Amino acid sequence: MKEVGRKHSTVSPCAACKLLRRRCTQDCIFAPHFPADEPHKFANVHKVFGASNVSKLLQEIAVQHRGDAVSSLVYEANARVRDPVYGCVAAISTLHRQIQALQAQLAMAQAQMVHLRMSHAASLARAGLGHSPMGAATTSTGSSSMSPTHNQLMEPDTINAKPVFALDMVVLDQTNLGSEPPIWSF
Repeated sequence: MKEVGRKHSTVSPCAACKLLRRRCTQDCIFAPHFPADEPHKFANVHKVFGASNVSKLLQEIAVQHRGDAVSSLVYEANARVRDPVYGCVAAISTLHRQIQALQAQLAMAQAQMVHLRMSHAASLARAGLGHSPMGAATTSTGSSSMSPTHNQLMEPDTINAKPVFALDMVVLDQTNLGSEPPIWSF
C-alpha cells in the first residue's frame, strides 16, 4: 500500500516548481507550459521577469492564449539573456536591416530588367526584326528617357510581341545604373 503512495508522489514537478523548490499541484499554472524536461526554459523567464509576475500575467490571460504568451515570454527572456542591453530589439533591428537590403537588391534587379528590356527592344528595332515601341525616343546607345512610350515597354503590343528572354546572351551596359556593383554576375 505504501508503494502505491510513493508512485503517485514520484510524479516530477514542473520546471517552475522544481526551480522554486515548491510542491507542484494539479492546478499549477506553470505545469502545462514549463515541463520538467525543459528546466532552462523557465530559468531564463524567472531570471528576467520573475515567477510572481509571470504567474500574474498567465492568470490574466485566457487559457487558449497562454501558450502563445509563454512562447513570447521565453523568446524575450532568451533574447534578454543573450543581449542584456538590447534584447529583442537587436533581433528586430537586424531583421529590419535585412529587409531594407533585400528591398534595395530587388529594386536594382527590377531596374536592370527594365534596362535589358529597353536594350532588347532597341536592338530589335535597329536590326529591323520588329517595330520599335520606343519610337523616336531611342538613342544610339539603346536607352531612352522616361517618355509616354515607356509604358509600351511594360505592356508590349500583343500582336507583334516577341519574347524578351529569347536571347542566348545579353551584354548589359551598366554605366548608367549607378555606382553599385551588380547583384549577380554571369
